[in-house]
Amino acid sequence: MKAILRETFETTWRPQITEASVRRYVETDIGGRFVERCGTDMLVAEIGGEIAGLIHCVDDFVDALHVSSGLQRKGVGRRLMEQAERDMAAQGFRRSRLETDTFNEQSQSFYKALGYVETGRYPDEEWQSGLTTILFEKTLGSAE
Repeated sequence: MKAILRETFETTWRPQITEASVRRYVETDIGGRFVERCGTDMLVAEIGGEIAGLIHCVDDFVDALHVSSGLQRKGVGRRLMEQAERDMAAQGFRRSRLETDTFNEQSQSFYKALGYVETGRYPDEEWQSGLTTILFEKTLGSAE
């Protein structure tokens, strides 16, 4: 799990954030600490005994979705999202929410293809790099 977070940090986030934010991420092991704190609550997809992707949700919010770069666009993320949505609906939630950033056009297209719609934009304070976060929402239980 930690390896996938490191990989997606390097390929997705590092090119977009400031060097100070990169140092903070690496020096404080943000991804590793996230796995240590929340790993037992993550849903993991495996292919051939290797972790292909992971998803972490808090109530109706998809807090993290990461798929190994070599396995992206092969249905791993879609299956993780579908299971997470089923789990949310089973818990009585009527919608699913998640965030991505404006620079991440691949994730925006992915979420739109799953039926998510943009409901807000605001400064991304996590990286302190002037990025803009997009909030997406989807009504659960509707025809997909």
